[in-house]
Amino acid sequence: MADTAHADWKPRVNPWIIAATVALAAFMEVLDTSIANVALPHIAGNLGASQDQGTWVLTSYLVSNAIVLPAGAWASSVIGRKNFFLFCIVLFTVASFFCGLAPSLPILLVARVIQGVGGGGLQPMAQAIMADSFDEKRRGQAFALYGLVAVLAPSIGPTLGGWITDNYSWRWIFYINIPVGLLAFILVTRFVDDPPWIQATRDNLRKLDYIGLSFLTIAMGGMQIMLDKGEENAWFASNFIRFFASLFVAGMIGLIWWEWKNKAPIMNIRLFKYKNFAICCLLMILVGGVLNASTVLQPQFMQQLLGYTATLAGEALTGGGIALVIVMPLAGIATGKFAARNLAAVGFAFFAAAFYYNSITINLGLSFGFNAFLRIILMIPIPFCFISITNAAYVGLPREASNQVSGIINFVRNVGGSIFIAVTGAIVTNRSLFHQARLQNSMQPGSVPYQNQLSSLTSFFNSISPGPGAANMARATIYQQLNQQAAAQAYQDIYRLLCWMAVGMVFCAFLLSKNRPGQGAPAGEAVH
Repeated sequence: MADTAHADWKPRVNPWIIAATVALAAFMEVLDTSIANVALPHIAGNLGASQDQGTWVLTSYLVSNAIVLPAGAWASSVIGRKNFFLFCIVLFTVASFFCGLAPSLPILLVARVIQGVGGGGLQPMAQAIMADSFDEKRRGQAFALYGLVAVLAPSIGPTLGGWITDNYSWRWIFYINIPVGLLAFILVTRFVDDPPWIQATRDNLRKLDYIGLSFLTIAMGGMQIMLDKGEENAWFASNFIRFFASLFVAGMIGLIWWEWKNKAPIMNIRLFKYKNFAICCLLMILVGGVLNASTVLQPQFMQQLLGYTATLAGEALTGGGIALVIVMPLAGIATGKFAARNLAAVGFAFFAAAFYYNSITINLGLSFGFNAFLRIILMIPIPFCFISITNAAYVGLPREASNQVSGIINFVRNVGGSIFIAVTGAIVTNRSLFHQARLQNSMQPGSVPYQNQLSSLTSFFNSISPGPGAANMARATIYQQLNQQAAAQAYQDIYRLLCWMAVGMVFCAFLLSKNRPGQGAPAGEAVH
């Protein structure tokens, strides 16, 4: 009888009201992962910190956020999913207030850690609530709304953060969370309920997997510090980076070993026995990585090489956000008509084509309009990949596992983003040096084009300020042009690499189980 009651359960209000309610809280959290990026110089300067110390404003949040993401299932088993969601909203909102008030960097970092703890529970719980509020046929459409939150917020975060910082103060990038948090709290209290299979009891409080949480903390702390500080410390040539890399590896090995044999794990690694779920996690790492890497690479290219301001670069990304708003609902509808693996494959194929097109067209003479167009074509495939993979992750799994599934899926997406941002940034730097050395070979006295350019520029500077310094100014100009060209070629290289990676993801998508459009695949596909 209980199973029948569970199967017949439906939320007491329209599920779309629930989806919009939890999406509001998730949007607030996802936005905060990127909104502080452009404000770091202002924060560091105002609080008397160095630029390197300022980056801990981001790192402290990401580490605490990543640790809490998989812990939502346990917390829900103690106080209930709705209560945990409300607790996270309150914690995030109060911490945002203290972030804005912070008189010094140490206090700001403590507030950011607490904010990351609160934010870490919002994404997975929002997704789990959506998954349980809709039947399988409409779940893809609900995930379209969640996908819009997950990919649109990081896109507009730098733009919004830059505008607020330039026109008001960096403190307001935290204060704006307060009214949103209050509204989300009121709406969740009124509209969201726990389904009957969420069995919360205080007895579970003592069942927290402290050892698993410790391994997770060591692994995520080591990984984030290694990625954030790797490039400035010459990566593995540095003992500092090798130490944190060792922490990451040791923490991950310990986490996998402990969670596999633990009966009440903080992260249920046994879910990876299900082929569909394991493949979805792999694909979501890549989706999160590609999304975050492109969101960093494009404005970085425009600001460093084209001379755009932060606000202007953000405006060039706006077209991509508009494209998402249009395409997301269409992708949600498509999940009811096409199998998940087919949609994912089409999305990744479009990704490959978009990255290849970027690699052959990107140059130092791009117009604002063409930059906006390149952003649009990179955003169009995201909904098809994101929604289909998120939907397929729940295939063949019991409804009781929805909290764990959403926690792990969001966890791997965030990890993929952190890894790809660091790795692609390092590749751009290394390839810039490679192309710089190659182009310098053409700056030899015997090179006719070089001599012609040097002569032309020397004459130009002589006409402005006659004297022996004209030749030196000409050489400095040519060297600057060479560095810019080398950097542009490095961006071409990274887009070409991402293209081949997307091609590989097309084949990985076909490893997903066949399923009837809009519904789950056959259950019991565990790999033992």
